[in-house]
Amino acid sequence: MTKMSKKKAAILEAATILFANKGFADTSMQELSKMTGAAEGTIFYHFKNKEHLLLTILEATKARILEEFEAHMDQHQPGTGIEEMEEVVAFYLLLAGRMEYQFLLLHRHFLYQFAESRPEFRENLEAIYNCLVILFEQAIQKGLDDGSIGEVNPRKSALIIFTMVDGLVRFKNFNLYDAGALFNDLIESIRRMLKPN
Repeated sequence: MTKMSKKKAAILEAATILFANKGFADTSMQELSKMTGAAEGTIFYHFKNKEHLLLTILEATKARILEEFEAHMDQHQPGTGIEEMEEVVAFYLLLAGRMEYQFLLLHRHFLYQFAESRPEFRENLEAIYNCLVILFEQAIQKGLDDGSIGEVNPRKSALIIFTMVDGLVRFKNFNLYDAGALFNDLIESIRRMLKPN
């Protein structure tokens, strides 16, 4: 990694934390400069403006989620579809812990306000959520094929399960409830929902 790419990575990391904690409007380039030690000119050398910086964070978040999932699944070889579903749930909660600020940022309302009028934000948000939901959907399809999951609509079931798991992540991120305390109950609910007749 070159010196400039290290600086760019440091700017992205600091901006992610600031946007996640303070929001878009309340994060200043001056504050980002102070936090990273990079001159404002250096920040604008790497990113055209604050919106470009936020968009770059979304693109990097999507890429990292895919990398993390591939690395995780390479280490785990679940047998059945229902076992893979449990792996995906565990992975999602683990990932949300590793990428705490990215997930906190994804739960901020201003991103979705941008997405209403800026197609590039909408496309990136849709891509992030699509790649996450597909992980659940693939496990369900595998379970349908091997008989470990009953007759369900893979996409709709994946969306419902994703919503349940992401809801736990929100509870954790906003310090409302310990998501780990509900893990076994969540898995049991998913098993009941997906069990073969």
